[in-house]
Amino acid sequence: MNYDAEARRTSHPPIRRLGEPAIVVGLDGSGTSWDAFAWAAGEAQRTDGRLVAVYVMPYADPTAALGVPYDYAAAQDNREQLAAEIEAEAERRAQETGVQLSFVSEFGDAIGTLSNVAREVDARLVVVGRSAKRWHRLTGSLGHRLTCRKDAPVVVVVP
Repeated sequence: MNYDAEARRTSHPPIRRLGEPAIVVGLDGSGTSWDAFAWAAGEAQRTDGRLVAVYVMPYADPTAALGVPYDYAAAQDNREQLAAEIEAEAERRAQETGVQLSFVSEFGDAIGTLSNVAREVDARLVVVGRSAKRWHRLTGSLGHRLTCRKDAPVVVVVP
């Protein structure tokens, strides 16, 4: 897949490695996503696999649709700074557990991005944390919408 260099940044490219199981985990910095990361790291240890952590940055802030003044450049800088912080924390946690980690941060839709990365690395499993947002009961959570796809089995970690 060809990705625009501005849209995707990886510190450790999630290259497909034959015979080495990959587990894709979605991270957003929330407590439930770190619970998912811990579970996925444990699974990677048990299966002698590797972990591919994915942080998806939205293209625009939801408040921009409401007509609220919005500084896109500052927002992009903030998202990239948050991605760097999440990456550093993910690397620290992976090192503590002895798991091989690839980190991907990309602008886009969480469902599409996680699915694309899962296909790209031939993931054995996709892991996400349970959504804590009430409105997801109406619109469907990330975990629920991922289970409708056929890219890889999905585990939703409930703390």
